Amino acid sequence: MATALQIVQSSEAEEIAELVARSRAAQEQIAHYTQEQVDALIRAMVWSVARPGVAEMIAQKTVDETQLGNYDGKYLKIFRKTRATLMDIIDDKSVGVIEEDPVRNIVKIAKPVGVIGALSPSTNPEATPVIKAISAVKGRNSIIVAPHPRAKLTNKLICDLMRAAIVKMGAPADIVLSIDVPSVEKTNELMRQCDRVLATGGSAMVTAAYSSGTPALGVGVGNAVITVDETADLDAAAEKIRLSKTLDLAASCSSDNAVILVDAIYDEMLGKLVAKGGLVLDDDQKAKLQGAIWVDGHINAKVVAQTPQFIGSYAGFDVPQDTQFFIVHETGAGAAYPFSGEKMTVTMAVYRARDIDDAIALTNRIQAYQGQGHSCGIYSRSDANILKLAEGTRTSRVMVNQPQSASNSGNLWNGMRQTFSLGCGSWGGNGTNNNITWRDLINETWVSKPLAVPKTLPSDEELFGDVMAKLA
Repeated sequence: MATALQIVQSSEAEEIAELVARSRAAQEQIAHYTQEQVDALIRAMVWSVARPGVAEMIAQKTVDETQLGNYDGKYLKIFRKTRATLMDIIDDKSVGVIEEDPVRNIVKIAKPVGVIGALSPSTNPEATPVIKAISAVKGRNSIIVAPHPRAKLTNKLICDLMRAAIVKMGAPADIVLSIDVPSVEKTNELMRQCDRVLATGGSAMVTAAYSSGTPALGVGVGNAVITVDETADLDAAAEKIRLSKTLDLAASCSSDNAVILVDAIYDEMLGKLVAKGGLVLDDDQKAKLQGAIWVDGHINAKVVAQTPQFIGSYAGFDVPQDTQFFIVHETGAGAAYPFSGEKMTVTMAVYRARDIDDAIALTNRIQAYQGQGHSCGIYSRSDANILKLAEGTRTSRVMVNQPQSASNSGNLWNGMRQTFSLGCGSWGGNGTNNNITWRDLINETWVSKPLAVPKTLPSDEELFGDVMAKLA
């Protein structure tokens, strides 16, 4: 006889199976859309949520529901980030022949994957469904969005707006679907039944995505480490670090978690960070903050993406009203030094390094604990130092003289692909290093024709050179 739990699980599996069937039927209707039809769809999807008046409403409802971050950060994401993402992909060819290599005589043809199962976190629930949806549809896929329970109403609102726009464009609404009453089991079931998983969320959920049996694109843990060297424009660096640390009250995993200052500019730069609203905590305040952020080794959801004044009150110390972020002095890395890890709050750990080589070694120690493969940054005018950091760190992206959290997922001032899904390579347990976009959500058929002039093997002397003598 089936238990109550088994009955519930069976019911949830059937619910997801019905959603997947609807999604698959809709996807088949757009599988042969032209490039013009596809691009008109994604324009309509973004406009439906990002147009003036609607973007403001979504930003406020997101804050009201999740109680995470702030209105300004949410508004920037839904109004500007979605537009920037659309701009980034709208001219890409994603239908038919998308690449030709005349040297190898190879042609690549884009084919849809099918049904994309997308996970959306509570920290970025306003733009994540939109960005993932237009990436899916750009590849002529359908998508089912599984939201975090804390953002389910926001997710439904956004998906419903996109669905209405899709219908007005003459396409089936079900190319975008959402799980309106989410649960862990429903999300797991979606990952088992869809054709490809696009996972953004906590490490447990990303691990579940990779264990689902379905091809998955997951992201690693963020723990951005930023170096400021002796050649940097310190005023510009301080302002950009402030902007990055406080954007949406550090809801992003790309927020500056550790800042390394080299000896030559340590005191001056620390002073500039304080002038920008940083509050340097004493040992007692640091201990109280540690107790507030981590409970039983896990980040306390009550302080995530909250104001410094709220966090200080919760932790038990006074915070001046003009404080924008906390600065804690740190020296070590690893579990014994929790401030060396991701904090999901307006808190940055500040380290002192002798020089760029010491900063690189310190970055690697910090990110070996958390965040390896994700991203780091540097403020510097020295190309030699920039390249040395890039070569010496285990990271997928190095942001140079840019506010980290607003830049590594793409922005108007750089050439990075716009996304909220950042691959971390093998360092972060991911299958890709790149900024994940529509190109990761298609299949490609390679058409290979004979070369006009066949390749010929070089002689052994040309191919092996002095290796032959050494191995004789």
